[in-house]
Amino acid sequence: MSGPTTSPKDGAAAARSGGTDASALDTDATALDAETLRRRVADLLTTHDPATTDRLDFLRARFDAGLAWIHFPEGLGGLGAPRALQQVVDQALEAGGAPDNAPRRIGIGLGMAAPTLLRHGTDAQRRRFLRPLWTGEEVWCQLFSEPGAGSDLAALATRANRDGEGDGWIVDGQKVWTSQAHLARWGILLARTDPDLPKHRGITYFVCDMTDPGVDVRPLRQITGEAEFNEVFLTGVRIPDTHRLGGVGEGWQVARTTLMNERVAIGGARVPRESGMIGLVADTWRRRPELRTHDLHQRLLKLWVDAEAARLTAERLGRQLALGQPGPEGSGMKLAFARLNQEISGLEVELLAEEGLGYDDWTLTRPELVDFTGRDAGYRYLRAKGNSIEGGTSEVLLNIIAERVLGLPPEPRTDKDAAWKDLPR
Repeated sequence: MSGPTTSPKDGAAAARSGGTDASALDTDATALDAETLRRRVADLLTTHDPATTDRLDFLRARFDAGLAWIHFPEGLGGLGAPRALQQVVDQALEAGGAPDNAPRRIGIGLGMAAPTLLRHGTDAQRRRFLRPLWTGEEVWCQLFSEPGAGSDLAALATRANRDGEGDGWIVDGQKVWTSQAHLARWGILLARTDPDLPKHRGITYFVCDMTDPGVDVRPLRQITGEAEFNEVFLTGVRIPDTHRLGGVGEGWQVARTTLMNERVAIGGARVPRESGMIGLVADTWRRRPELRTHDLHQRLLKLWVDAEAARLTAERLGRQLALGQPGPEGSGMKLAFARLNQEISGLEVELLAEEGLGYDDWTLTRPELVDFTGRDAGYRYLRAKGNSIEGGTSEVLLNIIAERVLGLPPEPRTDKDAAWKDLPR
């Protein structure tokens, strides 16, 4: 997940850069049935017994067996199989005691970088990055948002100029709200390569080495007390042209793939009934009858129904996703996710009365992941405020839904055709 102020396919651009359109991969997929996949899992468990095999060795073997993300091509952690059968593999591996790849820790890589690499990356880029990304050996972050380009991401000012000493680029600028930058090995980066073009053009998409000496990661403390996010300063960072995704100046098209997948990852997770915060509040309601009031009961019932409707919609979205790339519907799910989290966390604080005003720890820490359910009600209430900002502000998502889902006329944009360098800043 990038910072709270980011705003989510160009098959031709992908082809020009050596990439492969993901829809084409699905079209050519080999139909494998569930029983065949279970046999493949059984073979993996036999040759790499989870009880005696090192965790990382097992994950590498799983990737090489095509059982990581089965809808990916063979040789890239998949089998070209229907995505809907992934749960068959996951259930069989869980039953066999296999370790997972800590998906919450590497969610940016799994949910955003990987689908972008698959759709727009070259064969060499996919082979280099996807395996250690999936196994968790290399953590990824998202270098999109800037102090002056949050909701209006296309206004970004970070510059990438051709390296006069070689075949590459020199990048200078600042990024902000960057989750896991303090842990990341790689970052997906948007930079402006031609300021003479309108703001949505002249942007190029890169993979940035976060260990470069020109990369300075600084903690950004939040209202929760944590420094979950970071600001990143880029000074003379050299990026080889082989780490460019898509064509020069076509970064906005590539970024849309990332952003649409980001919103599905944040708001479209498929989960059991009463998962997340609604489950915590419902459990408190059942265990603590002395806290109940008629008004709180009515509000809880409404939010429970809303949460269940959102969960079932996420299930439907997941099935649509199994058939191809995510569309703008993911923006609706992310919008609902933010609203529900904020309303449910507010109800929880009110339900707990004076207990809800407590806070467990204000110590400055730099966590590896966001833990909504493992902290107290005060933390959830404060952290949920960021849900309507991160991954695209609710205002931006409302515009996307209006224009791309409902087909309403777009808002007037006076800067659409003006050169970026001429825009007021």
